[in-house]
Amino acid sequence: MEEEIRRLRMPLSAEDALSLRAGDMVLLDGEITITAGLPTHHRIIEVAEGRREAPRDLHGGGLFHLGSYSRETAEGGFEVLYMNPTTSTRFNGLMPGLIRHFGLRAVGGKGGLDAGCVEAMREVGCVYLSFVGGGAPLLSDAIRAVVSVDWNDLVSHYRLVTLRVEALGPVTVGIDAHGNSLYGSLSETAAARMPRIMDDLARARAQDGAEEVT
Repeated sequence: MEEEIRRLRMPLSAEDALSLRAGDMVLLDGEITITAGLPTHHRIIEVAEGRREAPRDLHGGGLFHLGSYSRETAEGGFEVLYMNPTTSTRFNGLMPGLIRHFGLRAVGGKGGLDAGCVEAMREVGCVYLSFVGGGAPLLSDAIRAVVSVDWNDLVSHYRLVTLRVEALGPVTVGIDAHGNSLYGSLSETAAARMPRIMDDLARARAQDGAEEVT
């Protein structure tokens, strides 16, 4: 049976976030805010701490780890030529505080987030959406308009960019708002299999050594 792909409006409502389950596949419509920059996340933390003015309101919204290339147009605006996911685990130490402070409903990128982030997501009602690595053409085709490009003193893919998208994806719910993580399940499976794998390798090496002696 063909797997159903849900189509959801961004920013996610609390109800939609809670209705999703790890492994669900979705398409996204609406506005998304993206950045691939660690310095950008530090600036967002300064916003949360009241030490910097926010370029736009992130409360109850989403923040995706997607790099982008934006350039200024002749009319003085910006156009985004592509976007592509970056690894979310680089931001593990920062995301729990951001998720809780801003009440984020959706975060995402590639590679998942750690247990501390999963707990913050469960408390707030936030999901992690997994984007296909190397899928820049597919993801970029979903861009319909550039809503804003902020912190333009940063290099292009570190800027805080908000886009209007249509049928972005499909993306997979890697971590749901109930604490279920596809990444955690994979890690547990890998850990459980590791002793047997190491035993098999040891036996193979011992056999190879015996054959060399004979």
